[in-house]
Amino acid sequence: MTSFDDALAACPLIAILRGVTPDEVLEIGDALVEAGFRIIEVPMNSPHPLRSIRLLQDRFGETALIGAGTVTSPDMVVQVAEAGGRLIVMPHGDVAVIRAARALGLYCTPGVATPTEGFAALAAGATALKMFPAEQLGPPTLAAWRSVFPAGTRFIPVGGVTPDTMEAFLDAGAAGFGLGSALYRAGRSAREVGVAARRFVDALPRGR
Repeated sequence: MTSFDDALAACPLIAILRGVTPDEVLEIGDALVEAGFRIIEVPMNSPHPLRSIRLLQDRFGETALIGAGTVTSPDMVVQVAEAGGRLIVMPHGDVAVIRAARALGLYCTPGVATPTEGFAALAAGATALKMFPAEQLGPPTLAAWRSVFPAGTRFIPVGGVTPDTMEAFLDAGAAGFGLGSALYRAGRSAREVGVAARRFVDALPRGR
């Protein structure tokens, strides 16, 4: 199974499939993996998310990191682990959720919007920090954070990221991106997702 580091190194793009259904998730997963994606999350407020996570894990678990987004409680962490998910993505920085994820051996990327939240999340065992909402915080904020956070801290901007905005965040030190509605929204076909996925991959500067 791929690790968080290996998956992010292979492709620094995380697919957020909010609203996906189990009936369509494998076809969409095929399109994403074919485009080069190696991290896929199914938000917990999607229809039957645990079923979709299990299907993705069974199909792609050896080559991609599969997990859940919008995880807001320790109980949800347990449910995701039981479904085979290996990554917990949060909209907030609740240290109880982070510790629950780490106790089960899962990777965890909590959402933070301030240095105070970020340092608390790292102390609790966060794998990386989800910079959210990225469109409001912007690359200058990321550059400022990197001057005070420990070397090697991985920041993942999420929220409003488009192919045109990635390079500025990468220049400021982003380790990767979480991609939502610009990549997938409920009802979008696998073919459309594949086109959008390749657009994001092609927008990555060479060597990144």
